[in-house]
Amino acid sequence: MNIKRGISLKLGLLFLAGMLAFGNAAGAQTTRASKDDKTKTRQAQAVSKEVYERIQKALELIEAEKEQAALKILNSLYNPDKLTEYEQANVLNYIGFAHYNMDNMTEAIRTYNKLLAIPSIEPQMAKQTTYTMVQLLTVEERYLEALRTIDKWFMLEPNPSSDPFILKAQIYYHLDRYKAMVEPIENAMRVARERNKEIKENWYGLLNFAYFQQENFRKVLEIQKIVLQTWPKGRYWKALAGAYVELGEDEKLIYAYDAAHTQGMLVKGTEFVTMAQLYLQAEVPYKAAVLIEEKMEVGKVVKNEKNYRLLSQAWTLAQEDHKAIPALQKAAKLTSSGELDARLANSYLNIGDYGECVSSARTAIRKGDLKSPDHIQISLGMCLYNLQRYSDSKSAFRAAAKVPRSKRTATQWIRVIDADLERDRQIRLAEQAARKKRRELNERRAESSRI
Repeated sequence: MNIKRGISLKLGLLFLAGMLAFGNAAGAQTTRASKDDKTKTRQAQAVSKEVYERIQKALELIEAEKEQAALKILNSLYNPDKLTEYEQANVLNYIGFAHYNMDNMTEAIRTYNKLLAIPSIEPQMAKQTTYTMVQLLTVEERYLEALRTIDKWFMLEPNPSSDPFILKAQIYYHLDRYKAMVEPIENAMRVARERNKEIKENWYGLLNFAYFQQENFRKVLEIQKIVLQTWPKGRYWKALAGAYVELGEDEKLIYAYDAAHTQGMLVKGTEFVTMAQLYLQAEVPYKAAVLIEEKMEVGKVVKNEKNYRLLSQAWTLAQEDHKAIPALQKAAKLTSSGELDARLANSYLNIGDYGECVSSARTAIRKGDLKSPDHIQISLGMCLYNLQRYSDSKSAFRAAAKVPRSKRTATQWIRVIDADLERDRQIRLAEQAARKKRRELNERRAESSRI
């Protein structure tokens, strides 16, 4: 992992700031470096002029990105038999930093370990070096070592800020110890509140992940409600919806999705389809139909059989059969099953377009693969009846009557047709009799006028 240029030389040197001291400047430098640190620090020691000058030369080479040349100077300078422990610590610090700057984390870690082993190491230097070690071990994915090291650091630091707690939580994350993540994250938030600092968005993300992995969806729900107050983003609304699902509170899904939709946070076609399905579940089919149709027109929702089917269902449930028909027509053309043609036939029946009803019903029967073939025969029979095609209508009802559940309905329709036919026959007979009587009457009148 290349992190060399991710941190500038200046920032890198601040890892262990104020450690190199020469002459009387040491005291002031140490004071500045630990001004806000409550750790008691020993009186800073001084390095010899020769050591100081050679370290300065090495630093100039590091700044010029000539780390190998700098290491040559520092390695030749490092001699425990000739240097004080304070001088050794300074030399090792910059050897470690040179390795770090060259992305040689293994050597950097080995060098800082050697630095920490110095008996008289100053507490401030020990603390800063230990934290640097935590960071390097984490980068190198040596998480168990990083965890042990950060625990040592917490023993050295009496008043930690929030960031080290978050770093520890991240280490637990990499170790798949999700339950353990919770405490350091909550400590980080507590410290931030105590110091009037901002609680960062990604901290809640970590905490949410920790609870989600433990399947503590009630906590996930609480976190989503908190983050939505400060960062009302679409993914949080969807995460809130997911928590409702996991908790079995599906009826509340629509509130999360509707809020996201109202704020323009739904962007994917699948999200709009889900929103429409939730509208249907909440018995507001008109809103579902308008949403799907609108998003289809602008290309946000794919124009496929499934979505046309949903659109037609929404319009049908909204009792807008005229609007359901175009969607059903398009959906029916995209499938070899007759199911959608059957629904189309019923829509035509509802609006009184009996000719199209017959055509769609017969297409459905021809395609087959129907869930209820007897039902479409009933619809076909009704449409033919309204077209006064009684013989064909009775044939359709007879076909439906072969299925026990439809026998009673089909038989009743056949009786209605027979009754209509009988009535029509009686009407025709009556009309014939009336015409005959009128004709006979006219003939008698004509005969009387001739006498």
